[in-house]
Amino acid sequence: MIDKRAIIADDAQIGNNVTIGANAVIGNGVKIADNVIIMPNAYLEYCEIGEGTVISPFASIGTAPQDLGYKNEPTKSIIGKNCIIKEYATVNRASGEGKATIVGDKCLLMTSSHVAHNCVLEDEVIMANLATIGGHCHVGKGAFLGGMSVFHQNLRIGEMCIISGFSAARMDCLPYVKGEGRPPIPHGINAIGLKRRGIAPETRNNLKEALKILKSGEYTITKACDVIERNVEQDEYVKKFVQFIRESKRGITLRKAENTMF
Repeated sequence: MIDKRAIIADDAQIGNNVTIGANAVIGNGVKIADNVIIMPNAYLEYCEIGEGTVISPFASIGTAPQDLGYKNEPTKSIIGKNCIIKEYATVNRASGEGKATIVGDKCLLMTSSHVAHNCVLEDEVIMANLATIGGHCHVGKGAFLGGMSVFHQNLRIGEMCIISGFSAARMDCLPYVKGEGRPPIPHGINAIGLKRRGIAPETRNNLKEALKILKSGEYTITKACDVIERNVEQDEYVKKFVQFIRESKRGITLRKAENTMF
């Protein structure tokens, strides 16, 4: 059902069984798949919305990036299937012609969370209230970002990690860990989250041992990766853990920095 008070641009593409509430604005460059629910007063432009997604009142999707280098070049936001985007959440479109800000399938963006330009969220990411990620961030599958947590642009947040509320990061956050603080220091493996996702006890133990080696202080980061590869069973997740570290460009958060600005 499309409310007669909704404002819909002529070029909007709307699928089957779509609900659009009163005073919702569906602006230029919008493509909405089947079975989407857009509640009253939501605002959309230059975006694609995947099947079954629900967008709450006053959410804003596809608006121009907060980037002074953006010159109105054609870009967009892409929202996956079966996402839930709550009140006042914002997903800016990308900067750079032809590029996109991407939110995967089954993501939950809680009230007032913010996804900046050119970010990529893999599937099943949860951002709690007021969680904010800067431009060009990459968030791995199943990551949980706590309320009021903030993340510097251009960093990576590893899959299946959980970052506590009111944390702040300016370096990459390891996958599979529990991180807390400013910066969010890893305080162990996200055992409950991994268990819920069907990760075997043996793998959880391997990740625990890998993190122990990394945090021991006995080795440089590069040397610690070598030791992990030699001494810890190299299952799929341990390999990805080490690969994440080796590919880091901003460095990884391991311990509290001296003279931190946060």
